[in-house]
Amino acid sequence: MLEIKVSKFSSSRIFLSTLIIIKLCIAQCYISSYAQTIVGLTNNHSLNLPDFTSIVEKVESSVVNIRTMTNITNRDSSGFNNDPYDFFRWFFGPQLQQPIPIYPPQTNEEKTIPRGMGSGFFISDDGYILTNNHVVIDSTEIIVTLDDGKEFTAKVIGADDRTDIALLKIDSKNTKPVSIGRVDLVKKGQWVLAIGSPFGLDSTVTAGIVSAIGRDTGEYLSFIQADVAVNPGNSGGPLLNLNGEVIGVNSQIISRSGGFMGISLSIPIDEAMRVADQLRLSGKVIRGRIGVHIGEISKEVADALGLIKPYGALVSYVEHGSPADIAGVVAGDVILSFNNENIKKYTDLPRIVGQAKPGSKSTLIVFRHGKKIMLDIKIGEFQFDKACIVENNHELDKDSVVFDNIGLKVSNLPNDICSSLRINGGLLVKGSFGISASCGLKQGDIILAINEYCINGVKDFEKHLKALSKSKSIALLVRRGEQTQWVPIKFK
Repeated sequence: MLEIKVSKFSSSRIFLSTLIIIKLCIAQCYISSYAQTIVGLTNNHSLNLPDFTSIVEKVESSVVNIRTMTNITNRDSSGFNNDPYDFFRWFFGPQLQQPIPIYPPQTNEEKTIPRGMGSGFFISDDGYILTNNHVVIDSTEIIVTLDDGKEFTAKVIGADDRTDIALLKIDSKNTKPVSIGRVDLVKKGQWVLAIGSPFGLDSTVTAGIVSAIGRDTGEYLSFIQADVAVNPGNSGGPLLNLNGEVIGVNSQIISRSGGFMGISLSIPIDEAMRVADQLRLSGKVIRGRIGVHIGEISKEVADALGLIKPYGALVSYVEHGSPADIAGVVAGDVILSFNNENIKKYTDLPRIVGQAKPGSKSTLIVFRHGKKIMLDIKIGEFQFDKACIVENNHELDKDSVVFDNIGLKVSNLPNDICSSLRINGGLLVKGSFGISASCGLKQGDIILAINEYCINGVKDFEKHLKALSKSKSIALLVRRGEQTQWVPIKFK
C-alpha cells in the first residue's frame, strides 16, 4: 500500500491557495454586481426617476416674466455708492443690464428706473396673474412677458402685505390658467418643480423635493420648504407637483450668501388662492380679529402652567373692549383651540382667526388655572395699522423722499401716528429696494434712529446719513407692529 505523507507546509499551501481562490470568486461576484448596478443607474426606468418634460410642456405657457419700473426723485447727498443689484432676501430679481446713472447731489429731478424682476402665473383664462406683493410693490409700471414673447402692461387688482400675495390683470381673453393642487396631500420627500425667471432668464425649470411642510418663520403664514433651486427673479413663480398642479408660490429663500443655499420657501396655494379670490372680488382682504397679543409657550412655561406639552398661544395682553375682552379672555390664558381647530403653534392663531368672517360667532377653549374653559366670542374685523395703509394716500406721498443710495422711500411720520404710538417722531417707510430690501426693510416700517441718533424727520435722517457716509455700515432702529429691532445695513 502506497503511503502518502503530506507535510504541514504542503497543507498550509493548499489552504492558502483555496482561500485565495474563494476570495477571487467573491471579488468577481462583487465586480459583476457593481457593473450591473452602474448599468442600472444609467437607466432612469430602473430607478423610477420622474420625467419632467410633460409637466413643463403643460405648464410653461402659463408662467410669465414680470418687470417693474418706478419713479424716484434723486436726492443723493450722502456719498454712498449705489448698489441696486443687491436683491436677495425677497429676491426681487436683478435690475436691467444698464447701471442706474449717478446724478449730481441735491437735485430733485424725477426719473423712471427699472425696479426689479419676478415671475407669476395665470389663474384664469381672462388674464388674471398671481404673484408676490414684493415683486410689484411701489411700482409705477408693470410689464408682463408671456412664454411666446408677447408683452402686456399689467395693472394691480389688489395686494396683501401680510401674505405677500398680489393679483395682476392683463388685457387678454386667451390665457392658459394653471391647475391648482391640494396642499393637504403634499408630503415630505415628494418631487417638486419650480418655473420662473431667475436673474431674468425666463422659463427656467429646476427640480427638487419637499423638505418640510408647515415651516414656521414667525410670519403670518407657514410655508412649504423645498430644496428646489430658486434665485433672484423666481419670486412669484409656481411650485409644482408631478401632476403639473401648483401647490405653492415661490416667495423666499434662507441664505447667508445672498444666493440659493438649498432652502426655498413657498406660500401654500390654498392660502394664496383664498387671498386672490378676495382681491378679485373687492381689491382687498377682509380678516377677522379678536384683539389679543400672544406669545410662544416653551416647555418650561408649559410645565409651570400644568400643560402636558407646549402648545397653544399664551395671551400676554387683551385689548380693552375687544372681542376677546368681551368674551372673558384674560392675560395669562392659553388659547388651545379656536372654532374647533387646535392651536399647535402660537403662530397658527392669527392665521386661523384671520380666516373667520367678521361678525360671525365662534368658540374659544382656553387653559386657565389648570382647567379648560370654553368661551363664546364674536369675531371683529382686522384693521391695518395706520402706518401700513398710507401707500395709497397721495397727500402723504407728495412729501416722500427717495434715498436711492440705500434703497429707501420715506416720509415724515404723521403726527396722529406719533401720538398713537407715543413717540416723538420718525420716518415712515413707503417702499424699499436694493440694499434696504435685501436687509428686510419694507413698506409700513417705522425708522426711529440711525446708529445712536434719534430721527425726528426726513431732514434729520438726511443729515445723519451724510455724516455717516464714510462708515462701512449703519444700523437702523426699526419698529414693525409691536416689535422693535436694530437692522444693520452693510455697504460694499
